[in-house]
Amino acid sequence: MTLIHHIGLTGGIGSGKSTVAQLLAERGAAVIDADAISRSVTAPGGRAIEAIATQMGQHMIDAQGAMDRAAMRAHVFANPQAKRVLESIIHPLVGLITQEQTQQAIDKGHTCLVFDVPLLVESGNRWRQKVQHVLVVDCPESTQVQRVMQRSQLPADEVQRIIAQQAPRERRLACADSVIYNEGIDLAALKNEVTLWARRFGL
Repeated sequence: MTLIHHIGLTGGIGSGKSTVAQLLAERGAAVIDADAISRSVTAPGGRAIEAIATQMGQHMIDAQGAMDRAAMRAHVFANPQAKRVLESIIHPLVGLITQEQTQQAIDKGHTCLVFDVPLLVESGNRWRQKVQHVLVVDCPESTQVQRVMQRSQLPADEVQRIIAQQAPRERRLACADSVIYNEGIDLAALKNEVTLWARRFGL
């Protein structure tokens, strides 16, 4: 029986996690992007739209048929119970689609499945119990702020607010089985770090 590796990949915003995911995909890993799946269920025609409209109000759906993210953000911020309702709609769907994509990857012969989960640590056992190994992409918070400001044209205080909503760096590192430190290196050096790590899992 072929051994299938289930890897959880996470890191704070601006850490370079998405770049590492891309490099792993180039080496033959099947990357299952939890954030992309989550966005897809609230996009026009997404699987969560009907339930959101029914349970949280049609005004939470925009003219294009997607969840109105700005309205939902304001609503959830003001009403903690609304966040729980939204999560009760989205999380099961994300889990279902993740299972579908996992099976598709296995059917295609992939032996290393990388679950790209920005909030893996924050989700507690919901994700941790699904993976055998957690890889954290790490860098100092000051570097996160600089990178996100540069790529997204956001002010520093806005980036710091986003970082504050994620698990502290120390908590992520405490959950890691291995760490790629993405600080003070160029893309070629990062690629080399990923290559060395990936060989452990047959990539």
